[in-house]
Amino acid sequence: MRVSKEQAAKNRERILEAASRLLRERGISGMGVDALADAAGMTHGSLYSQFGSKERLVEEAVAHAIVAKGREVPEEFALGDYVSEYLSTGHRDQPGSGCPFAALSCEISRQSGGVRDRFTAGVRGMIRLLSSRITSALKPRQREEEALAMAASLVGALVLARAVNDPKLSDDILRATRNRFGN
Repeated sequence: MRVSKEQAAKNRERILEAASRLLRERGISGMGVDALADAAGMTHGSLYSQFGSKERLVEEAVAHAIVAKGREVPEEFALGDYVSEYLSTGHRDQPGSGCPFAALSCEISRQSGGVRDRFTAGVRGMIRLLSSRITSALKPRQREEEALAMAASLVGALVLARAVNDPKLSDDILRATRNRFGN
């Protein structure tokens, strides 16, 4: 039985939603095709008919996660509010719906060029977003430098806060970085 184009598009979106969540929760190497098929309510065959390979699926799921997370950022926002939300305990504790950069950074360097291209484009977007909110008293190159340092610090702080097994240290990492950039 053939699937309509509309149903195929819905299936593709359902797969990408499930894959982007699982990637952020389990990592690229931890996301098996079986778990993904279960999470999306699909068969292995439907996954491969949509994407052709796990590599292509990962590439599109990474891009999907980046775009979806970017849509959550309001058009107008204060930089301090962005930093506070990014470095919150809620964000730390919910990687499946959180920042794909913090969830996947440690694995991306071992991925295909296509996955890395999508990830790199997303990082550039985050830097542009942060740069656009940094005080206009700085020259454009200075704003970009500050945005680069801020992006690296935010992502790094979230990665460390998730990695340590000491709740106080985890909270301290978030707080100290929030205090550094939230002002």
